Amino acid sequence: MGHDLVIAGGTVVDGTGAAAVRADVAVDGDRITAIGTVDRTDAGRVIEADGRIVTPGFVDIHSHLDAQIGWDPLMSSSCYHGVTSVVMGNCGMTFAPVRPGQAELLATCMETVEDIPASCILSGLPWDWEGYPGYLDAVDALPLGVNAGGFVGDVAVRLYVCGIEACDPDFIASEAQLAEMAQLVEDAMDAGALGYSISRSLFHRVPDGRNVPGTWSPPSEFFATAEPLRRMGRGVLESAPRYNDADTGESRVEEELTWMAELSRTTGRPFCFNLQQISSLGDHYRDVIALSEEANKTGAQLRPQITPRSVGVLFSLAANTLIDNLPSYKPLADADLDGRLAGLRDPELRARLIEEGGDGAGLYESMFLMPADQPAAYEYTADNSIAALARAKDASPVEVYIDAMLESDGKAIVNWPVMNQIPDAIAEQVTSPVTIMGLADAGAHATQIMDASQQTYFLSHWVRDKEIMSLEEGVRAISADTASFIGFADRGTVEVGSFADVNVIDLDGLSLPVPEIVHDFPGEVPRFVQRANGVHHTIVNGQPFMENGEHTGALSGRLLRSTD
Repeated sequence: MGHDLVIAGGTVVDGTGAAAVRADVAVDGDRITAIGTVDRTDAGRVIEADGRIVTPGFVDIHSHLDAQIGWDPLMSSSCYHGVTSVVMGNCGMTFAPVRPGQAELLATCMETVEDIPASCILSGLPWDWEGYPGYLDAVDALPLGVNAGGFVGDVAVRLYVCGIEACDPDFIASEAQLAEMAQLVEDAMDAGALGYSISRSLFHRVPDGRNVPGTWSPPSEFFATAEPLRRMGRGVLESAPRYNDADTGESRVEEELTWMAELSRTTGRPFCFNLQQISSLGDHYRDVIALSEEANKTGAQLRPQITPRSVGVLFSLAANTLIDNLPSYKPLADADLDGRLAGLRDPELRARLIEEGGDGAGLYESMFLMPADQPAAYEYTADNSIAALARAKDASPVEVYIDAMLESDGKAIVNWPVMNQIPDAIAEQVTSPVTIMGLADAGAHATQIMDASQQTYFLSHWVRDKEIMSLEEGVRAISADTASFIGFADRGTVEVGSFADVNVIDLDGLSLPVPEIVHDFPGEVPRFVQRANGVHHTIVNGQPFMENGEHTGALSGRLLRSTD
């Protein structure tokens, strides 16, 4: 009897960093059973992979799919980019534990922090759990296209135990409250949580404007609440750090890295945390990398978590536009895309909008058009800005913007990079041996940001085009490295005995179309999605899942628990 599936004639880049080799890959059930010259006689299916690379499925350790998983089993846009396993519950934000009647509080907090509409969260999930174990059981019962696991979040834990008062800047948890929070973390870990996540970011706020619980907590509290991970000897710590002082803006990188390093040493657990280049913080990313390297020499396990491209706020005529604030645009605010285009084609309305927009460049100096008929680009120069285009055409920025929307039928996008604006800084982060790939933020920032396509961009831009690392090391960075860090057993490599999470990719043809707005969240709420060119096949647990960007119908993903 033949193999269930044979991937024939591809170049196997196995995720370990070993040299790529031309080989067949055989799959039986949910495992890889042979690599080399494989007999395809009587195989259930043969995928011809000549001229393509065969890689492990990619493991995304930073998603916010905690809500979307309830109504979108494909977990798009991750599914388009070779991702076969995701980690939810980052940045302290989870939907459990939750007291009866507290669902709206957690949903609105998630909306404020991660731009996932609370209405979708409330209607798209059953909310029939209280503790984190119940949430995991609810996820386990869902149809899943890719594998998923999750952290238990400090924000939810603190709100459950301490209530909304935990958001007060001067709130200090009592010993009894800390003991209760530690027990909740232990319960979550017993049920299979992948670890414990925290938010300290000044950007993360609850609806009334206060920072989320934990932002101002003395670090000693995290030593108490994370203690179960030390005792159990498993699990990962994760944080959105507070790198600068809220009042003065001065750096507090050393203070933040000091307690994180000590918590990692005390618990014996790996600790990853968000890092991007941010202009207002100077070279803080270099300080973070250097301090992490030093801390790891004395027993810490710190991995600054980075993303391989600029992080930008996106503007689409189908959702949020650059001219929303102009008085004459107000009648179009509730129109659909066709209605907005029709309005902009009215010469009188167009003229009024151009007049109201004025001649000043302002933010247009750092805003860039992404034409719909070209691959999406994320590196820019000043000559590419909307303001520069306006000067070249002797027009106003608003005029250039409106014309671009009309010429593309509203499909062009504007990108306003707000973090990682300097390509050389990104390259430094990507090539540092201490950093780890993450921050794709899949599921979050529905109409603001679209970074879930980072794996495609990383391989096409940095590995193929810029050649700042080998293909073998590039694949390892988004597969074996992330899988082993988070504790996923037998995933992230193409080896005999590994789970058959596999991609077949045309590396030369790998590229990104521009993001687009779709209306497929509950209630037809809009969001950005971004597809990929060149990802020909994605296989999850032995079942072909995606083919050339289209779902096959298979839903063979699984809940991944730390207890597995």
